[in-house]
Amino acid sequence: MSSLFYFFKESLTGFTRNLSTTLGSIITIFLSLLIIGLFLVGGVIVNNIVSSVENEVSITAYVADDADQAKVDAVIADVKGMDNVASVGFTTKEQALENFQTSNNSDIIESLDGTNPLPASIDIELSDPQQVETVAQAIKDNADYQAIADEGDAEGSVSYGQQSIDRLFSMVNIIRYVGVALVALLIFIAFVFINNTIRLAILARRKEIAIMRLVGASNGFIRGPFLMEGALHAIIGGALAIVCIELVRHFALPQVSNALVWLPVNVEFGTVLLIYAALLVAGLVIGLLGSALAMRRYLKV
Repeated sequence: MSSLFYFFKESLTGFTRNLSTTLGSIITIFLSLLIIGLFLVGGVIVNNIVSSVENEVSITAYVADDADQAKVDAVIADVKGMDNVASVGFTTKEQALENFQTSNNSDIIESLDGTNPLPASIDIELSDPQQVETVAQAIKDNADYQAIADEGDAEGSVSYGQQSIDRLFSMVNIIRYVGVALVALLIFIAFVFINNTIRLAILARRKEIAIMRLVGASNGFIRGPFLMEGALHAIIGGALAIVCIELVRHFALPQVSNALVWLPVNVEFGTVLLIYAALLVAGLVIGLLGSALAMRRYLKV
């Protein structure tokens, strides 16, 4: 216990000896962990939005008005047996018109003049939305469906918003790659700052360290204050980052949620706690490793 108190006292002394470098190290860790934390919170929100959109992903295969019902039933049976298909339904022409009437204004409905231009359709819900293109292509290649497709065009009668879905998945992948690269860069910068801070602390105490060696102090006793100093830098930087993220969560996210009520931008408190714990652990790892690397290079004990 006395050794820990000594390490803590000496690490605080190191703060004042190299105040500008120490502040630079803490601010770097703070900014790094803040950006990492915001990225993690943003990643949770993006995943929520993607999951919400994925749940809406479906395939609609339009059917010709004169389609043979036996072949329609055969296509439905075939689709039900496909991988990644959760459910299959059928919408008649009459049901399609009713759905259209409930979701459009009266002027458009009156312009139809009592006619029903809408085709019947086979409606497919997926268990894995990312397989939408594979399932859609399988339906297009189905011989029975080619015989009953609307206007005889199987390729054009299967609708699933391919461009929107591809754009969504591409955007999410780009965000993830950029985020990983940014996190790696920030961690490297934090390592450099901590390394420099501990190096300056070692140089400032080189005479004291030489005396400690002469009186037989152990390597662990000499290294301890520097490890504690790196850990304190990380804890202070991590705490500042958590405070800032919590302010964003309390004041900014509700505003965004009110403005975008159709998107799930809230983050559960349990998830936030895990992010905060991860930031503290990451900060400690960065601080301790940065200190250890500096000591290995500049402190020959």
